[in-house]
Amino acid sequence: MPEPEPIRVLLVDDQRLMREGLRTLLELHPDIHVVGEAGDGAEAEDFLKIKPPELQPQVILMDLRMPRMDGVTATRHIKWRWPDIQLLVLTTFDDDALVFRSIEAGACGYLLKDVGSDALAEAVRAASRGDAPLQPSVARKILGRLRSPAPVTPPPLPEPGTGEGLSDRELAVLRLLGQGAPNREIAQALALTEGTVKNYVSAILAKTGLHDRTQAALFAVRHHLTDRDSLD
Repeated sequence: MPEPEPIRVLLVDDQRLMREGLRTLLELHPDIHVVGEAGDGAEAEDFLKIKPPELQPQVILMDLRMPRMDGVTATRHIKWRWPDIQLLVLTTFDDDALVFRSIEAGACGYLLKDVGSDALAEAVRAASRGDAPLQPSVARKILGRLRSPAPVTPPPLPEPGTGEGLSDRELAVLRLLGQGAPNREIAQALALTEGTVKNYVSAILAKTGLHDRTQAALFAVRHHLTDRDSLD
């Protein structure tokens, strides 16, 4: 049986030394291959425009504060034009507004640059599978903000209601997404294959108008779907 192709990664950061360090760390893992680097969001878009589909990155590690085009703007542009690419924020800024703006723009995960090299590699793998890797401090921030009665609210997400139009099984998948479960755990909990879970997630996104599983998880929490013991 042939070896699977390495995960293709694009590094976007305005600091060349940071990009070189990330490339060195990631390519210690044989299942990850850095296909390119960009110094800002505009350069990342230019890179994607000239690459054929088979050479496009599957995951982009995106810094946030960069010249010309910042990471949030670049994430929004890239997800609009190349929706299958997973955007994983990697930044030094643990800032509430940036966290929510990045997720609203379509980022699948948010990590701080003090993350360990093995954890970073695993986050890249998780993003390539369609999971939503979040550093624990960031995950707590998101859940705390959504569950808090504080007047400050996260950026608006599409509001199709509270799950109308979703089947019982799709609602069950959505509930587990809201609890932070990756596809593997959802498959085990519902006695499904991971491929079937991916199909359900795609159906949920199509019906709700949400961009990715991270937004779907936030939607589930906001509408208290995770509080239900059963959706049957």
